[in-house]
Amino acid sequence: MEQQATAPRPLPSPVDVEQAEAALIEHYPRLVRLGYLVLPPSLGRNRRVLTAHALAQRALPRNRVVAGEQSGLPVPAPRGPDGSPADPGYAYVRLRVLRAALEAGRPRGRWQLPRPGQLPPLLPQVWGLRLFPRSGGADELALDQALASLSGPGRAAYVLRALELPADRDVRQVLAAAGVEDPGAAVLEADGLRAPAGSRDASLLESMEFDPCSLQARPTDLMRRRQHTRAALAALAAAVVCGILLGLPGDGWGPDGAAAPPYAENAAAQQALDPAKLTKAAPGAWKTADRPGFASWPARGDRLGDRELLHRALAVWARPGRSVQVTATPGTPSGPAAGPPQLLYAGEVGQAAVVLLHDGLRVVRYAESKSGDAGAAALDFARTDAADADTATAVVVGRADNNVRYLTAPWVDGVSVRDLLKPGEAPIPLRRGADGVTDPTPSPAPTSDCHGWPALQMGDRLVTDLGELTPARLTTGAPAAPRDVSGDRARAGWAHTACHLQTMRGQGVRAVNAWPYAAQQLPGGAGSAEWTCARAETWRGAGSRVLGLFQVSGARAAAPSTVVARAEDAAACGSRDPHVLAGVLWKSAAGTWYALAAAGGGDVRSVTASGGVRGSAPGDRLAVPAEAGAQAELSALLADGRRLSTLR
Repeated sequence: MEQQATAPRPLPSPVDVEQAEAALIEHYPRLVRLGYLVLPPSLGRNRRVLTAHALAQRALPRNRVVAGEQSGLPVPAPRGPDGSPADPGYAYVRLRVLRAALEAGRPRGRWQLPRPGQLPPLLPQVWGLRLFPRSGGADELALDQALASLSGPGRAAYVLRALELPADRDVRQVLAAAGVEDPGAAVLEADGLRAPAGSRDASLLESMEFDPCSLQARPTDLMRRRQHTRAALAALAAAVVCGILLGLPGDGWGPDGAAAPPYAENAAAQQALDPAKLTKAAPGAWKTADRPGFASWPARGDRLGDRELLHRALAVWARPGRSVQVTATPGTPSGPAAGPPQLLYAGEVGQAAVVLLHDGLRVVRYAESKSGDAGAAALDFARTDAADADTATAVVVGRADNNVRYLTAPWVDGVSVRDLLKPGEAPIPLRRGADGVTDPTPSPAPTSDCHGWPALQMGDRLVTDLGELTPARLTTGAPAAPRDVSGDRARAGWAHTACHLQTMRGQGVRAVNAWPYAAQQLPGGAGSAEWTCARAETWRGAGSRVLGLFQVSGARAAAPSTVVARAEDAAACGSRDPHVLAGVLWKSAAGTWYALAAAGGGDVRSVTASGGVRGSAPGDRLAVPAEAGAQAELSALLADGRRLSTLR
């Protein structure tokens, strides 16, 4: 067994900038792939691609250097046929890329400046497009998820051993030179990674799934980009008007806290700023409402009579100053109320004084320091039009230390917390105060490292926090009749789906439905697999996100399903068009590859594969032999003669 201690080696010969540049140009794709794989997955694929290219391009030395001089440790170079170092220049630039990629994933102190890679790169830059590697098969997706569970040094050790240096001694030397405190622990962590079966033939890291030089391009959110452009122009015009008004004499604007100066005197605007004009629902209005929603919530909290707090909240909403932190879910206007809004809550939550307001279209949360210092105020907007008893169950009133507190609807009898990744465990009761505010409860971690997913159980309803004011409702079943998540089968399905909710954070999601639309027997008697369509509906009606998921039976309860297809702003798998088609390349235990596909939504006559895989089968499922890495075009024939294509 190889010893953990690293034997000393002679330092490589000096490397000058010309030699390093030649190595960089010759091995550029290899270096960019290394940086892409080691960078934190939380950056997202588009930013990881651009950052990996930036790290490789910044790897050139400024003058003549020695490859090991910065760390004092030997840096193994790629080996030639005789086992001797082949290219010291490559070893040096590889070390520079690896060190920068590892630094990008290290946490930084509160007052510490960001390191290269922790901020979007200055160059290269791509405007108006999202770039990401081409999608691979199920094995590549599974390996990508497994790599995301490792630490930065663990990922680096796994990648170096798979692509660069087979000997653990050399891997530990490179990690030590790159600044890893415990290279041996990183190698042991990489040993514990369970690679998919497809990696037995060749390294899956060499596939196109992990090639940031062979890219697909898609447009950014066009509607959001247009809104941002308009908002920037409006902000510029407002700044000009403010500058003019500030230069005019006047009597000031009164105790408005963090609000900006008034633009002009307007009778309707002044009414919206008067706490006495705020509307309040009767305590029992929700019991007789035709459609219980936020409009039927009674006003609650221990500071309902604090006119100064209410006035500051209304003034900041009307004209937030520069110090106010303003957030809004996509598609939610952040302008002032057209008239006096409805008061939902005014009280103290932790170290903050909070006011919740509702104007029929939006729920607005104002928060300031409990001491009354409005200089650090926050203003959050969330669109909530057409809310009903199922989607107006709670509003976030406070966040701190990855914990969240909710104000619950008056019709909610009890609240408990359920971990979606542990479907067999009973939910834990969550205490609420007399005003309907819950105790702090953990929020799902905003990273790809998914070890648990807390959700609130309110009677039969299940909701979860996606980083917004209103939690998203979780359902299961066919799109035409989604139902609450109850029963062992529904909870087991959500245990495989929950971690994919991470991709839906901050999108203004109203509800997410996970529909297991097909079960398929795998070839060769290998058991069965389940196909699921997860669709996120937003409050604004546009911007839906659809995922096609594939899960082989026998997996552990918390194992996330494999994403085999995805679509943005599509009607598929929804109430308007319930049809869905997805496919995957699957490798049997005997080493045979198959193209699998399944369609849902009913009235499916046949499923056909063309291109790199050819075959057809009657009904809504397909399984035909294929070659590893084959690219197939799938389609399904519906009873009315229409052709259904895969999610994209």
